[in-house]
Amino acid sequence: MPVPVADLDEVALVRWGEEFGRALGAPAFVTLSGDLGAGKTTLVRAIAHAMGATQAVTSQSYALVSEYPSPRGPVIHVDLYRLRGPAELPQIGWDDILRAPATVLVEWPDRAEGFLPSGQVALRLEHVDGRPDLRRLTW
Repeated sequence: MPVPVADLDEVALVRWGEEFGRALGAPAFVTLSGDLGAGKTTLVRAIAHAMGATQAVTSQSYALVSEYPSPRGPVIHVDLYRLRGPAELPQIGWDDILRAPATVLVEWPDRAEGFLPSGQVALRLEHVDGRPDLRRLTW
């Protein structure tokens, strides 16, 4: 089966994320992978906003896990960038995150390799060569 692909500017990426968030059944587990600056947090913001998150989603400067209330249940944003690997997952309450009746959005899922749930929705963002204004989204 072909993998859906779209090259999107920031406005279109936000629009796509909002449509995805409105259509996403909660609870859900979504991974977002890609290089630094590819737009993962932008996509998380759009998804959470569309789900009705009542607080603005911020970039994960220090906290690795943030929870945002929404009418469709909690939205948990996890940024694993600072983790060296799965051995550090217990330090952030990974088992509790997996059990939560929430929509979980995980950036840098490769840091949790082998400890991700089945049935996850995997999104990938990449820079488009020669087009700094575009990101390639695959899902």
